[in-house]
Amino acid sequence: QWDPMITTLPGLYLVSVGAVKPAAWLFGWTGSMVCSAAMLRFINLLFSAGNFYLLYLLLSKIHQKNKAVSGFQRILSTLTLAMFPTLYFFTFLYYTDPGSVFFTLFAYLMCLYGNHKTSALLGFCGFMFRQTNIVWTVFCAGNVVAEKLNEAWKTELQKKKDEKISSRKGSFSDLIRILQFLIEYVMSPKNLVSLTALTWPYIILVTVFFVFIFINGGIVVGDRSSHEACLHFPQLFYFLSFTVFFSFPHLLTPTKIKKKSLQKHPVQYSLIAVISLFLIWKFTYVHKYLLGDNRHYTFYVWRKVFQRHELVKYALVPVYIFAGWSFADTLKSKSIFWILMYFICLLAVTVPQKLLEFRYFILPFLIYRLNIPFLSLYRQLLELAFYIVVNAVTFYLFLNRTFQWPNSDEIQRFMW
Repeated sequence: QWDPMITTLPGLYLVSVGAVKPAAWLFGWTGSMVCSAAMLRFINLLFSAGNFYLLYLLLSKIHQKNKAVSGFQRILSTLTLAMFPTLYFFTFLYYTDPGSVFFTLFAYLMCLYGNHKTSALLGFCGFMFRQTNIVWTVFCAGNVVAEKLNEAWKTELQKKKDEKISSRKGSFSDLIRILQFLIEYVMSPKNLVSLTALTWPYIILVTVFFVFIFINGGIVVGDRSSHEACLHFPQLFYFLSFTVFFSFPHLLTPTKIKKKSLQKHPVQYSLIAVISLFLIWKFTYVHKYLLGDNRHYTFYVWRKVFQRHELVKYALVPVYIFAGWSFADTLKSKSIFWILMYFICLLAVTVPQKLLEFRYFILPFLIYRLNIPFLSLYRQLLELAFYIVVNAVTFYLFLNRTFQWPNSDEIQRFMW
């Protein structure tokens, strides 16, 4: 039976049938056992094990040139990411998140190894779990494009013998030169043909996605009234705050806090502050679920922080600016083209969402974390310990602090 309120495609349910039907036939299990909550949740435990292995392979691939990182540190970092609280909690429930993460990370890994047809196929599987995962298919294609752009940019610099310009510098003049280079590169038919030849599997999948949008009349299936797209720009600020909270060993180091970057560029940061205030003023949306469902952490974050006073959302702008600067600073080892591709995908996956929901931040967070440099062993252990504490508190609240709504006899539980 299909509940008309379900808004995602049936990827999780198809995988479940594909896993439990053969098991039922092999072991002679009855229908009540096969379709029990425990058996269905077990599917996500399988995905979770797969995610652990994929995270390890991705860390090894992305940081393969970093010989200073020990095998133990790689495993420790993998364990930390596998225990990332928002994802870890839903591993034990029948939600789409573990499977969605599995196929997206698998597609990303295949992309890094140059298996683009396999990557696009896995991207389709991820799309069947959650429609917004099409953004990460675009990200995989963007990885290929960013690599080619970076190679061409380096060649351009060698031709001009201008060592002062770098694809990793942040000055305004460098940015103008890079934009000019991008326009010239894209205007070349030869370059476009070359990029199309490399990314055609992703182009086909994105085309299929747009056909789906046309036939379906939108990205959402099921209950569309509660999932309307809008330009909710503060979602980016919420994501940056969320990332600072869960990556504080990376983002809140004494060196970063002491840096005078904000003081060195007062005009740029003042302009960013004004733009941020405007975006918060004009584009803040509050979803009915956020205000009406007191089972979720976001309800209490909104009530305890944002609803204290009308000016709180504006007063947090300095926090958002620091979070954004620190976030960008940790990505400085990546090329400007990679950062641009990631940022575009980050905007595409967060801004259209009206509902503030921490689960929507899982994939952009993991991809960010996979691509930033390794920490010292002490800071890695601190991050892992923090995740364990957050998970323990969340599970304690979920299991032991149950409550009931006045108009319902069902037991309610606190959760992400």
